[in-house]
Amino acid sequence: MIYSKELKVLYDVDVLVAGGGPAGVAAGISAARQGKSVLILEQHGTFGGMATVGMVPEFMCFDDGVNLLSSGIGGEIKSALFGDELDFKCYNIRVEDLKALYDKMVIESGAKFLFFSKIVDVVVKDGKIEYAIVSSKKEIYAVKAKFFIDCTGDGDLSVKAGADFEYGDENGLAMPATLCSFWSGIDFEKKTKPDGYKIGDAYQRGFFTQFDLFLPGIKEVDRTSGVGGGNIGHAYNVDDTSEQCLTDAMILSRKVVKEYERYYREYVPGCEDANLCFTANILGVREGRRIECDYKMKATDYLKRAVFEDEIGRYNYPVDIHPKAPDEESLKEFDKYTSTRYERGESYGISLKCLIVKKVDNLFVAGKCICSERELQASMRVMPCCFITGQAAGVATTVCIDKETSSHSVDYKEVQRRLIKLGAHLPNFKE
Repeated sequence: MIYSKELKVLYDVDVLVAGGGPAGVAAGISAARQGKSVLILEQHGTFGGMATVGMVPEFMCFDDGVNLLSSGIGGEIKSALFGDELDFKCYNIRVEDLKALYDKMVIESGAKFLFFSKIVDVVVKDGKIEYAIVSSKKEIYAVKAKFFIDCTGDGDLSVKAGADFEYGDENGLAMPATLCSFWSGIDFEKKTKPDGYKIGDAYQRGFFTQFDLFLPGIKEVDRTSGVGGGNIGHAYNVDDTSEQCLTDAMILSRKVVKEYERYYREYVPGCEDANLCFTANILGVREGRRIECDYKMKATDYLKRAVFEDEIGRYNYPVDIHPKAPDEESLKEFDKYTSTRYERGESYGISLKCLIVKKVDNLFVAGKCICSERELQASMRVMPCCFITGQAAGVATTVCIDKETSSHSVDYKEVQRRLIKLGAHLPNFKE
């Protein structure tokens, strides 16, 4: 079938940001603060991505115990929600507080944004994206922009523009997904044992549909009211580029999460009155496409605490690859990866080139789908690092626009100077 339609160009901006998760928020704010006209398009009704719509219960570490790594925009978010202490830990998310903060910061930046809007295609000419095609409640329309930033989490915009990508391990298998959840009735004073300490016993008693020994658990959200966020259960062999696969995974996950209610009540002290209130409306996909860019972050970069000439930030979260299958062998492999945790004060550099999409001259990528080997994606996928890469992509677009260069010729020194003015942690910068 051939289908054609004449579309209105409703917006003409300097920078179009696809996706309003942590990377998209940081990208949009940083570009707007440089005086550029910005449009952020988000397919859901709120900013925040997995932390809000997906109900992921925790931010991973913002700092290394010595330095605030997710600084600049990430640091502003941490300070507003959790204070300024450097304590090398994770932070439990109060979703409505985070939503309100994102709204406030984006509005104050001057960036324009639209919810319930999804990019369904792009028009590329001579190696540059000219238009993004957007589906909204009212109509399908076009947006013209000088530069584009892909913060979709799955590299959707980049793939539509013709970018190459990698997916999963050598067999194309990605780590499992999780449907996050919200719980009440938890006595966190009494909940002192690891959530999964009796999971094998419960499985032997027939509590669960599938064998799964790895249980991150219920994280405290509010101790007084006994509410918590659940990172519970896994959906294996999920291909997040297939809507049928995602549909099947959602159905299975809702069933699996409910089964844990009995486990918590009977086995975990402090959870005798645990109640599953609701589950998220989207699946928590840990691993998706990794877009091909001018540099690929490598596992060796993590191991050697790499320093880059074009460094746009540093980070330190461990290589967190969840077991690929529900068996003890895969669990041992997970333990091997997480044993590479850093000490206080240690971090690895992030190259600007891992955000510059190959084959396209006006496209950056930020967040989970940046260019990296699988091991590094398992570290860089978390939200505080998404603030780092989103902020850098937003600034990089403004440098390209001001200097009238392609993304591949971006003046990285000027990007670094502007990032430092925003508060970015760049200890290795040299004029």
